[in-house]
Amino acid sequence: MSRPSEAIQALLSGDFPRRFIAIFLPLAVLATLTCGLVYTEVQQELRSSANDPQYQMAEDTASRLDAGAKPADLVDTALTVDSATSLAPFTIIFDSAGRVLASDATLDGGQAVPPGGVLRAAKPGSPNAVTWQPRQGVRIASVTVAWSGGTVLVGRSLQRVEEQEWNAELVAGVAWLVALVALAIAAATAAWVWPSGVEAR
Repeated sequence: MSRPSEAIQALLSGDFPRRFIAIFLPLAVLATLTCGLVYTEVQQELRSSANDPQYQMAEDTASRLDAGAKPADLVDTALTVDSATSLAPFTIIFDSAGRVLASDATLDGGQAVPPGGVLRAAKPGSPNAVTWQPRQGVRIASVTVAWSGGTVLVGRSLQRVEEQEWNAELVAGVAWLVALVALAIAAATAAWVWPSGVEAR
């Protein structure tokens, strides 16, 4: 009886490695692409849905401003939102020169104001949705809508969304590893029982 090491050496020196690779490699590529596509779809859905409330709030506010409402009447400045710590949405109303008319947003105790390009990119009928990073560690999903006297920006923290993205990435990574292990076992089994004289293609 051959020793186990000799049996393994004989196995690896035969057709087994070539058969295993021929079976496993295409399946591994398919599993990798599938997991990657599923994660990308989930990530894009999470990120796009992060803007949904802001679109409605910004467009409703702009419509009321165009109808004659005063900025101070549309934003509760007494109840501020710290964009660095809160998950609540906030609203900032600007005039045509980019000056703040009303805001319930703060950042570390000060006023949160986006770069001018974020405001200028919003045109009538064409809102500007961007990720705004006012400082390191703070990322805001913002939507800016134009009104007749300037722009309205509504934003909220991406903290919760990014946590969900991380969880989705973790699940996709674990699923990918499990799939590769399962495929490796299946490929090894198939290569082991492959009929003699039949080539794997």
